[in-house]
Amino acid sequence: IEQLEGQIASARIPLGRLASPQLYWVMSGNDFTLDINSNEEPKVLCVGNNPDRQAIYGAALGLYNARLVKLVNKKGKRKSSLIIDELPTIYFKGLDNLIATARSNRVSTCLGFQDFSQLERDYGQKEAEVIKNTVGNVFSGQVSGNSGKWLSERFGKILQQRQSLSINQRETSTSLSTQMDSMIPPSTIANLTQGNFVGAVADNFGEEIDQKVFHARIQVDVKTVTAEAQNYQPIPDITSFINPA
Repeated sequence: IEQLEGQIASARIPLGRLASPQLYWVMSGNDFTLDINSNEEPKVLCVGNNPDRQAIYGAALGLYNARLVKLVNKKGKRKSSLIIDELPTIYFKGLDNLIATARSNRVSTCLGFQDFSQLERDYGQKEAEVIKNTVGNVFSGQVSGNSGKWLSERFGKILQQRQSLSINQRETSTSLSTQMDSMIPPSTIANLTQGNFVGAVADNFGEEIDQKVFHARIQVDVKTVTAEAQNYQPIPDITSFINPA
């Protein structure tokens, strides 16, 4: 009995943190449905987590995400996309299955995170491996360790030519040799500067891409970006939970 009471108390403490008027208000009512790719009522749904209350809101967001994944992955719906930044901070149940099957239902998935080790920590090694091996397009900036090694192996090897120079008292000789070497070594990925990216893209039948692997620099028009940022409009407050003084 004492052991059972301890287990109940352990579950009650984190669940008690969900007792929040703000969370109750958000999760009440029927403002809209989660089928964002509905033919009759398409939607743009934006949700975010709070770093200070990640463990609390993560449960509610995980519930919404699990339901949304099932609703969008159906035939006959509109084209849609799930764009998830900082993936390890929010749990998506069934994400691996969504990536594998949703393409035929015109659903694209874009995942963003800092390092593969974060994904393995929060999603488990098996599910993280499935996610890594299922995605068709990969874009990466500077990263090191196992993530850099995995990316280098993903990009593959090519036949590279090497030249060696031998000098002695009588003569100087040059020899050429070829060997298979990494197309983009882990050391190169670990030392990418800001704005430089490596990656690999997938193609479609009838829309083949000859050069799938790339190592390039993004050219940013600073003036245009600055002008656009100056025209940003503040997001209006729909509901405020701050008590007036």
